[in-house]
Amino acid sequence: MLRVLDLGPMPYLEAWALQKQLAQERGADGIPDTLLLLEHPHTYTLGSAGHDEYILLSPDELAVRHIDVLRVDRGGDVTYHGPGQLVGYPILKLPPALDNLHADVIDYIRRLEQSIIAALAEYGIAGWPYAGLTGVWVGDHAAPAKICAIGVKITTRRVTLHGFALNVNTDLSYFAGIVPCGIHDKAVTSMQQVLRAPVDMTSVTAAVTRALAAEFGFDAITHD
Repeated sequence: MLRVLDLGPMPYLEAWALQKQLAQERGADGIPDTLLLLEHPHTYTLGSAGHDEYILLSPDELAVRHIDVLRVDRGGDVTYHGPGQLVGYPILKLPPALDNLHADVIDYIRRLEQSIIAALAEYGIAGWPYAGLTGVWVGDHAAPAKICAIGVKITTRRVTLHGFALNVNTDLSYFAGIVPCGIHDKAVTSMQQVLRAPVDMTSVTAAVTRALAAEFGFDAITHD
C-alpha cells in the first residue's frame, strides 16, 4: 500500500524535517510506504555535490527575490524549487540489492524517471531519460530540455528521502539564477511551456501518483 500525503505549499525546511521523521518511522516499519506531494516557496538547494559558485545571484539579489538558499543531504548539485512545481518525496523502504544489504540506488532513480515519463505521457508529452544524466528530458535529443529534476538519499535501512521536482507551471526565470544541476549547456522547461497553456496541478498530482504506484507495484493507494 502507498500512503499519499498531498500537503500543498510548504516551506522547504518544514518538509525536510517531516521527511526525516517519516523515514525513521518507515525504517522501523512503523508506517507504510509514503509519498509526500507539495510545492515549495522560492528556494535554491545545493546537494552533496553542490557548488556555491553555481548560484549566480548575489546575496542582495536573492533577498530582493525572496529566495532561500539551503545545503541539503540529497545527491546532485543546485536546483530550484518554487510555486507551480510539483515536488514529490517518496519515503519508501527498498528491497535489498544483490548483496542482500544495500539498496540499488541507480535502479530506484531509473524507476522514478519512468514514473514521471508515464505521467507526462498522459498529457501527450514524450519524456525520456538522458544517458549519463539524471532526470526526465523532453524535446529534440540534439537540444534537450529538462522538465523534471531528481535527487535522492537512501538511509542505512534502505529508506528513500528527497525525490523529484516536476516543472508544471513553474516560473522558469528563476533557473536563470543558477547553473541547474551543474549543467551549463542544457535548457530547462515546464509542462506549461511544452503545452503552451497552464496545466491543472491537481490532475498532474493524480497522474504522477498513479504512475509511481504502477511503477513500484503498489496495489492500493490511500490519501491522508
